[in-house]
Amino acid sequence: MSPMLLLTIGVALAFDFINGFHDAANSIATVVSTRVLSPRAAVVWAAFFNFIAFLVFPMHVSAAIAKGVAPEAVTQNVILATLLGAVAWNLLTWWWGLPSSSSHALMGGFAGAALTNVHDLAILDSGVFGKTLLFILVAPMMGMLLGFLLFSLVRSLFRNTRPGRVDHIFRRGQFFSAALYSIGHGGNDAQKTMGIITALLVASGLQEQSDHVQPKVWVILLCQAAMGLGTLSGGWRIVKTMGMRITKLRPVGGFCAETGGAITLALAVFLGVPVSTTHTITGAIVGVGTAEKRASAVRWGVAGRIVWAWVLTIPAAAGVASLSYVLVRALSGTP
Repeated sequence: MSPMLLLTIGVALAFDFINGFHDAANSIATVVSTRVLSPRAAVVWAAFFNFIAFLVFPMHVSAAIAKGVAPEAVTQNVILATLLGAVAWNLLTWWWGLPSSSSHALMGGFAGAALTNVHDLAILDSGVFGKTLLFILVAPMMGMLLGFLLFSLVRSLFRNTRPGRVDHIFRRGQFFSAALYSIGHGGNDAQKTMGIITALLVASGLQEQSDHVQPKVWVILLCQAAMGLGTLSGGWRIVKTMGMRITKLRPVGGFCAETGGAITLALAVFLGVPVSTTHTITGAIVGVGTAEKRASAVRWGVAGRIVWAWVLTIPAAAGVASLSYVLVRALSGTP
């Protein structure tokens, strides 16, 4: 492998690590805010299940990312610029404490860099990008609906149970629901970096292109490890926004939000949709808050700021990646 190729793979793993700490809040915010686990114990729990996700899910999301842009438009410079754009946006939103989507930052960066290289919209796979855009709406709405329905069901089943007993049951249940959500997060988000590295290997002639191109084993293990290590480092600014500022949750609410989010993520992975784990858990938390305390319990001002971050992520990451591509191309002297 050339030094440039190794550098780009290193940047991809750095993105995966940043994705882990940026999205740690998605996996642990509810279990921390309900005080079921301490922040440190929660990130260890989440990191473990992030890592083992490759044992549970097929590599459909990775394959979708790898074929998202036509091979003739993908170069090492395009991939490097993609990653720089996504990393820059992730770091900015982390600093602002906004739970934006690492997935959409990556997809926006990929499109922006590739279109700057080849000025033709036809290079973008309409199926991959179309489903990604559709699920900007579907993922949070599905998470919200499932969170609402699960909480309503649990409230009906336990309406005659003492509150202290309910709290005890769902404190234990949150260990299970947090694990499920972390597996879904690792299964969806780590695969995106696998897909980018696979596209890089295909562009470099080190892997054959196919309709269902699969990541190599070493790529899978490195990406899952980087994701897990990033989660271990935490993302405390976003944890506060996700777990405390949108609405206050009890263990039963945390269980329902995590379970609803996990179901949504599992469906997305099996469909091969690079869905946002951030959008999913935010929708689930809002759904639970609405079911538990009525819509007035949700702090819609905070939710509105989060939605604006969602809307801006793809074009912002695309813009930064486009500028990065121009810079990288000028420094390298190659497309």
